[in-house]
Amino acid sequence: MSIRSQLLKGILDGCVLSVIDKEPVYGYELSKKLQSSGLQDVSEGTIYPVLLRLQKNNLIRGEMQPSESGPNRKYYYLTEEGLSALSDISREWEQIVSPVTTLLKRGNYDG
Repeated sequence: MSIRSQLLKGILDGCVLSVIDKEPVYGYELSKKLQSSGLQDVSEGTIYPVLLRLQKNNLIRGEMQPSESGPNRKYYYLTEEGLSALSDISREWEQIVSPVTTLLKRGNYDG
């Protein structure tokens, strides 16, 4: 597994929750939104297991809705637990990203 894949795997739940927080989406739409944000290597095959796990953990809920074109689609919504998890992930990410960026870009550290 590449370094990029490992890093993405660690933060993908937060990215998915963040997209769903903005508006309810169905799986294919979610993968397209992630790809358009710069995560080109996030495919539908990657998304559906994440959605199933998040739903199993009660962080999102799925609801079947009619589609304007084709069969019904399952739209995903954030639950209260999901909103809390997104807040926790965002806070933890902020605490990690700044020092890691400092270390990797400039090598500045006290030691």
